Formats: sequence, C-alpha cells, structure tokens
Amino acid sequence: MGAQRAPAREQTDTPDGFGVAVVREDGKWRCAPMRRAALTSLSAAETELRELRSAGAVFGLLDVDDEFFVIVRPAPAGTRLLLSDATAALDYDIAAEVLEELDADIGPEDLDEAEPFEEGDLGLLSDVGLPDGVLGVILDETDLYADEQLGRIAREMGFADELSKVLDRLGR
Repeated sequence: MGAQRAPAREQTDTPDGFGVAVVREDGKWRCAPMRRAALTSLSAAETELRELRSAGAVFGLLDVDDEFFVIVRPAPAGTRLLLSDATAALDYDIAAEVLEELDADIGPEDLDEAEPFEEGDLGLLSDVGLPDGVLGVILDETDLYADEQLGRIAREMGFADELSKVLDRLGR
C-alpha cells in the first residue's frame, strides 16, 4: 500500500512549491519570489502582494506541491482569486481558505469523489492579457502539473522569461 498524504491540518511542514509575485508596470513585467508562508496562508499571500504597492497590476502565482495553483490578485474592492483544483481543499488549508473566501457553497462531501475542478474568477487576469477563455483552456489541460500550467499562463501573458529567472533562483 502506498503512503497517503496527511490532511494539511495535521501537517507542520510547508508544502513544496513556490510563490511568485508578478507586477505589470509601465508596460513591463517583473517577477519576484514570495515568502514560503504564502503557500500555507491566503492572508500571508495577500499581505505580501499588497505591500508591493505598485501603480500597475499585481498578482501572485502560488504552486502548491505541484498539485494545484492559486492566483491571488488584491484589489481595492477585494481580492480576486482562482483555485485550479477545488478538491485540494480536502488536503490543504490554503485551498480551503480560498473556497471560504470565495464563499463557495462546496462541502467536503461535494469534493470527496469529485474530479478536479476550478473555482473562482476566470477573468481575474483578462485586463492584463489573459482572456478567461484561454485560462479555461489551460485549466482543462489536466495532464499538466500546476507548475506547467503556470508556465503556460506566463507564456501566454508574456512574462515567461521573468518567471523562469525567479524559478531558477529558487532551484526549481
């Protein structure tokens, strides 16, 4: 029998993965690594992104264990969110936090036997170059790992080189 992943509520370690802050300012993309706490706490990710205080678009890409990703985009009217796999909420606190923040009417019984599905705002990056239809196609590519889907998003939006440099520095 293979080992089963313990629910996040029992884990003390930060999951594997990465968080990258992406900024679009004056027509240029910048990427910077986020603190490891962003992988376990939605509020930590939001706070870190808000501290960037850019006049342009700011959002975070969180890859958690290459199992799923979260896109976090703070805005004055409230944070916009996208969770690539809502079923991850069964095992990861941050995924459960995203569903709670989205006020998704999804309980554990709905997720237990479900196929992976996204939850959140597919249009959260449409104003900066990623139409919701294209994001939907990327999410439908279930044969890709989360980091590969994020790489595809970066290519579509034009910041793949900047993301790659940050991931290289992180040893990914």
